[in-house]
Amino acid sequence: MAAEGAHAPEPADAASSGVRRLDPLVLIAGLLVCLAAPAFFVLLWWWLGATLLAAGLAVAVVVDRRDPAGLRRAPGLTRDLSLIAVGLLIVASMSMKAELDDLSMLRFTAVLGGAVAVPYLLSRFVYRDRAIRFPWRGGGRWGRLQWGWLVAVLVLGWLILPFYFISSGVYLNWPVVDTPSLIGRLFVGVGAVGIWDELFFICTVFALLRRHLPDGAANLLQAIVFVSFLWELGYREWGPVLTIPFALLQGMIFLRTRSLAYVVTVHLLFDAVVFLVLVHAHNPGVLDALFLV
Repeated sequence: MAAEGAHAPEPADAASSGVRRLDPLVLIAGLLVCLAAPAFFVLLWWWLGATLLAAGLAVAVVVDRRDPAGLRRAPGLTRDLSLIAVGLLIVASMSMKAELDDLSMLRFTAVLGGAVAVPYLLSRFVYRDRAIRFPWRGGGRWGRLQWGWLVAVLVLGWLILPFYFISSGVYLNWPVVDTPSLIGRLFVGVGAVGIWDELFFICTVFALLRRHLPDGAANLLQAIVFVSFLWELGYREWGPVLTIPFALLQGMIFLRTRSLAYVVTVHLLFDAVVFLVLVHAHNPGVLDALFLV
């Protein structure tokens, strides 16, 4: 989904990531770290997630020590994977079960905010690099293809999401929203988590993996983390059939557009349909004219 016109220049430390040779040990290290996500968020086995993180970082240390002095990879694999590990540990410190009371929303804000802020601050002020960036405008103006995809996202969401949420019963993984206050809280929560998804999974996890792996491999690994988080959040049953392609597409779109604004817009449009479907499912008759199911 290339933007019309020239693309923004690639950051110096990621310029060659798209053609980087696939190093099996680097892939193993990254895979182990990313497999901690299903351990944390799907199996809910904290001990296994922590073990996988430790194993991945241990392999990364071997990789960094293996490279000859004059050819040592810059930046270090251990350093970058440790930033992902820190973010995952912060998210795993609390249950991601969707709740709308004041304390739960405050806890979500603190934990998810910390999972983005702490790796960013460590990278920027401790490691003294700019591994984690938030390129809002990216590749310039959106072209016809990008505007067309935004329309397609709404149409696909309208066609697919009501059937998924209602036929599978997964809407019950979200709290009942039957008052204006609760509906407002759901709207804020769904949108906020959608924005956070792109800040963490794309601008943090994906960006760090791309410094050491080809784009395709990095995208597959970030999708493991993305989909695992969405599973605990409530997208269960056959939800991964939807969330896996969505996660991979978001990574691909970001590669083509270099625009955080665009991937956030795509996500928020999709989440707008999610919000309406949840209101519809919990309040039969309210939005029946809008949906087929």
